[in-house]
Amino acid sequence: MYNKLTNELAVCGINAVRSLSEVHPEKINRLFLREERLPLFTRLCKNLAERKRPYKMCDDEELERLCKTSHHQGIVAMIHEPVVEPAAPEDLETWAAAEKTGLLLCDIGNDLNLGAIVRSAAFFDASPIILTENRFTRKTEVPSPETDSEPVMDTFVRLSTAAYRAAEGGMEHVEFRSVRSPAAFLRSASKQLVTIGTDPRARIRIHDLPKIIQEQRKKKSGIVLVLGNEETGLPPEVKEFCSILARIPGTGAIESLNVAQAASLFLQELYEQ
Repeated sequence: MYNKLTNELAVCGINAVRSLSEVHPEKINRLFLREERLPLFTRLCKNLAERKRPYKMCDDEELERLCKTSHHQGIVAMIHEPVVEPAAPEDLETWAAAEKTGLLLCDIGNDLNLGAIVRSAAFFDASPIILTENRFTRKTEVPSPETDSEPVMDTFVRLSTAAYRAAEGGMEHVEFRSVRSPAAFLRSASKQLVTIGTDPRARIRIHDLPKIIQEQRKKKSGIVLVLGNEETGLPPEVKEFCSILARIPGTGAIESLNVAQAASLFLQELYEQ
């Protein structure tokens, strides 16, 4: 739940708030919790008191009103809305130098899937996560530089309450960046990183990846796993800049797994490389 008046985002759920309080307690502006949750968050409440930030005991009705979901687990923290910075050329250099595995999410339009992917990414030490700007956006009217009469629409990536809750604390252990064009980003990334696209019709299977990656890494360092929209998959212009397209073999009874499930299987395979 995003609060337009205060530019705050509600983070709810025990694991999400616990991770936030352990890694970035300074981000929490206000805290609302049921009384029985107080023993779990005594240190956080003390931290808030020291920073002169409020915390309040609430019933379920008030907590649900704050985060717009009944799945709050008795605790809601209000933080400033997270800002996702655009990816910069030096990010690729850092990524390659550290030989990291990260993800590029092309039009993953479901907040719960995003949160589940983040949870897996944190578990398998995959970061950064690159989001595309045409999803997870909020449109705001801003004055046009050409005219004073017609506003233009400015869009930017935003993370949601649902994504934080589904990530179960993973949000605090990954970095996010944004790109306007996944294809343009991959064009640059493919010069330094091994770019792996997921495609249910690919010839290469997920278990074939170790040998192929080993060969690719003679020239490149680091990996970017590219995941597409569940309905449309990866666009052709994105596939063009993937050095490898791979699939998860199955019975064929259904076309593919949920994108978050697929991400977990690929990340587990890549983690062991």
